[in-house]
Amino acid sequence: MTRRATTLLLTGVLTALLCALAAAPAGATGYRYWSFWERTGGGWAYATQGPATSRPADGSVQGFRFAVSEDSADASRPRGAASFAEVCAGTPAREGSKRVALVIDFGTAADAPEGETPPAARTACARVAGDASTAEALAAVAKPLRYDTNALLCAIADYPKRGCGEQVAGTAERKPAAAAQEKDEGDQGDKGDGPRLAWYAGAAAVAALAAAAVWQSRRRRHD
Repeated sequence: MTRRATTLLLTGVLTALLCALAAAPAGATGYRYWSFWERTGGGWAYATQGPATSRPADGSVQGFRFAVSEDSADASRPRGAASFAEVCAGTPAREGSKRVALVIDFGTAADAPEGETPPAARTACARVAGDASTAEALAAVAKPLRYDTNALLCAIADYPKRGCGEQVAGTAERKPAAAAQEKDEGDQGDKGDGPRLAWYAGAAAVAALAAAAVWQSRRRRHD
């Protein structure tokens, strides 16, 4: 293969990869749903089990966030840094029960279903039986809840009034508006790095191919 042909081939591959990297995020499809979080070590961690099976201890902080996300790595965390001491300051310990601090973030207008306005975020201290689940704690302070036939949590405090985990096309295009709104509202929560890491990985692949093209060109020049 001639040097010119090799250069043209590598240029075509690089162009195709760059186009794919630019186009893939825009066509991403996400889901509009309530995600469930646990506060550990001063930060939010995506819960490893559902609220119906989670059995938080007294003094736990649990969070819920409504947003459009592609997956758990991309999910938006509850905003703010509420602690158990702050949320449950007026709820003393009582034998035979436990207290669970709940942070409920209804999300931004950018992620809201058409025609609906998200309520303001709220916190609540639920006093429940010692063996109660997070779902039971949530029901104690944020009714009405709505579930689908598969026990997926669809609504908290009647929000949203319709829909349940539906697909939403163009997730990447929605993120700038949601991020800007969260910044205006003083968002203190961090974001998942899934999409950014994927972009960086793709960019690294393109850079590696570019380096290979330069190396091959120099090698042929010296041969």
